[in-house]
Amino acid sequence: MKTNKNIKAIAKSIKDVNNFPRLGIVFKDVTPLLKNPKKFDLCINEMVKLLKNKKYDIVAGMESRGFWFAVPIAQKLGLGFVPIRKKNKLPRKVISTTYELEYGFDTLCVHKDDIKKHQNVLVVDDVIATGGTIIAVKKMFDKLGANFKDCLVLAELKSMNGKEKVKKVGVNLLSLIKM
Repeated sequence: MKTNKNIKAIAKSIKDVNNFPRLGIVFKDVTPLLKNPKKFDLCINEMVKLLKNKKYDIVAGMESRGFWFAVPIAQKLGLGFVPIRKKNKLPRKVISTTYELEYGFDTLCVHKDDIKKHQNVLVVDDVIATGGTIIAVKKMFDKLGANFKDCLVLAELKSMNGKEKVKKVGVNLLSLIKM
């Protein structure tokens, strides 16, 4: 099947970088995929295929690597894009949440008026590890009254059990690649 061949080619474009951003972490570098316009376009098309028969009102993407995937996916779906940013990066009133990473803590924010009550939101990111970022976004969007049920990622790190953790908070994980 051509799709499986495509996904294998996309997966080969993700490079491991050992001990980044700190000792013991294996960072998944997606920039080689971004350098290849044909393969990146193929990647976006394959990710969009995972959304078959699903309906959303808006696409949100996580800073910063999630932006690279969320914007073209939003365009393919004919939807707007909302950035989920780190602390002190957005100019208007925000809602925020602090969460734990594999290697520390971070805070994410979204403009309060960018996500509407009852809006169906698709969240896009590059890689899911522990699921902490997705769970943090779920808490923010729940406070805003939005419907965040699906998260689409390029790659899922199966050994980190993120899929099971986000499922417990009501988020369905859609991943193109399982590593």
